[in-house]
Amino acid sequence: MEGIATFIVVGFLAQLIDGTLGMAYGLSATTFLLAAGVPPAVASASVHAAEVITTGVSGLAHWNSGNVSGYLVKRLVVPGMIGAATGAYTLASVPGERIKPLVAGYLVVMGVFIVWKGLRRAMQHKEVRSHLIPLGLGGGFLDAIGGGGWGPIVVSNLVARGNHPRYSIGSVNFAEFFVASAASAAFFVTIGLSFWTAIVGLAIGGAIAAPIAAHLTRRVPTRALMIVVGVIIIALSVRTLYTVIR
Repeated sequence: MEGIATFIVVGFLAQLIDGTLGMAYGLSATTFLLAAGVPPAVASASVHAAEVITTGVSGLAHWNSGNVSGYLVKRLVVPGMIGAATGAYTLASVPGERIKPLVAGYLVVMGVFIVWKGLRRAMQHKEVRSHLIPLGLGGGFLDAIGGGGWGPIVVSNLVARGNHPRYSIGSVNFAEFFVASAASAAFFVTIGLSFWTAIVGLAIGGAIAAPIAAHLTRRVPTRALMIVVGVIIIALSVRTLYTVIR
């Protein structure tokens, strides 16, 4: 019970951040598991299995709060699922450490751009309608490879291109349920699911935090939300670069 309680706390905090800012559940939970000595493939498989529950609850909460754009979801879901399944199969046989620096470098640039836009006085948002299929494919693939990254990659890209943070976060969270399900199915077929203490604990904590986070997304001012999203992206990406380089 002590082990499950720890994972419940981790899952709650990770989902509170993820549901509010559209990112960091997978990265936070996976980082915790890796620090505990869990192999990368097992860590990613466990986190994605828990995310099937947490993203389902989070997606419904964002839908009920009016944070979801049907247009974005329809164009992200299928490519995201294909990318996630492919990434899971790849991670089961080939370590994904080599591509981490490239992804982290891209995210640092996106984070700086988002903070810069958030600090500008004039804020004009538009619904992004182009290049969504390759974005979903890349986001799903890198999410499965790295144990997280769907939110940072997809949300950062949408917000940097002018999409409203609230609808970017809500739509990406809603689509993530399908992405996590595809990755979990692929992991189940390739390496199985064994770390049930982590899966159950992370799922319970995330499910509790999801409705709270969806509510917070509506309350946080747009400019502040953009700045916080950008800073979180930069911090996580710099940490990743430091971990890889040292």
